[in-house]
Amino acid sequence: MELKLVSLEIPEGGNLILGQTHFIKSVEDIYEAIVNTAPQMKFGIAFNEASGPCLTRVDGNDDALKGLAARNAGALAAGHIFVVAMREGYPINVLGRIRDVPEVCTIYCATANPVQSVVAASEQGRGVLGVIDGFPPKGVETGEDAEKRRAFLRMIGYKR
Repeated sequence: MELKLVSLEIPEGGNLILGQTHFIKSVEDIYEAIVNTAPQMKFGIAFNEASGPCLTRVDGNDDALKGLAARNAGALAAGHIFVVAMREGYPINVLGRIRDVPEVCTIYCATANPVQSVVAASEQGRGVLGVIDGFPPKGVETGEDAEKRRAFLRMIGYKR
């Protein structure tokens, strides 16, 4: 077995969700979960099949984000992996609905940070082991840092 780091491309001004699922209809079900929850969101989904023709299935409502999701899925080259690239919304808006899709097994990350996926390669194929999301902590928040966090959440509308 060989371990590889695969850097994923984050859409400018957007976010990415990486997960694992298990059935060909996943790409359509994830599409429906997103548009039924956040219809204004622009997104692309790519899903790598792990059997049959082993194609990367792609859907979404934005061609550039569909292409980005497909490039990320292709770079991972692991079966049953899905990538959602999004703008005009945040993972928090859709993550619960995506988790509720019956085929979805795991969410590895939902991020706007630089992210690397840890991929294992064997004679059979490739699999995602996990992710390195963002950067290491620089310290523990102070009272002032906590106030800034609370103010930020209110500024963006996630707290009253």
